[in-house]
Amino acid sequence: MKLYTYAAAPNARRLHLFMDYKGIELETEEVDLRSRQQHCEPYASINPLRTIPALLLDDASLLTEVIAQVDYLESLYPEKPLLGRDALERAMILNWDHYLHLSGLVTVANIFRNTSSAFAGRAQTGSLELEQIPALAERGKLQLEDFWPRLETRLAQSEWVAGDNFSFADIDLCCVVEFAAWVEAGIPEDAGRLQAWHQRALDSM
Repeated sequence: MKLYTYAAAPNARRLHLFMDYKGIELETEEVDLRSRQQHCEPYASINPLRTIPALLLDDASLLTEVIAQVDYLESLYPEKPLLGRDALERAMILNWDHYLHLSGLVTVANIFRNTSSAFAGRAQTGSLELEQIPALAERGKLQLEDFWPRLETRLAQSEWVAGDNFSFADIDLCCVVEFAAWVEAGIPEDAGRLQAWHQRALDSM
């Protein structure tokens, strides 16, 4: 296997934290997003989506989505499980993880990529060039105002995001928190349960 990544990118960070927690080491090649290396050969042919990270398997299959990469690696490295210990726990983790990705990570990405001058003309990841839409950033800020209280309520019911055990959902929420800090929209100061959860999660990793 070979991992193509840019470790500082929020989406790649999700996979790296998963691998670090489980002690997984893979052959890795950095693709420099700052110089737009993802649009150059040979990477553009390896992954026509031109997204990061990408996991090239030994049979030449390519996994381009983090949740698929995590699922595959979890099957190979089951120790210290992060995707559940039974069917219900796994379902809860995937349920919350999907919510965190769409309502958290994608929302912050919309704020960041539609306001940063570095992303003028490429407001979305991948090969499609799209102009920035400032209204999407404003909408994203409103979405985060709804997102954080929902997590605060959830953590009144459960120690961890998806249940009783630390999981990939907690790793993903940590990545949302980190990314939200880039746009100065992190955990609200009055969200005490979220603040306490964040410290527990950092200590667990």
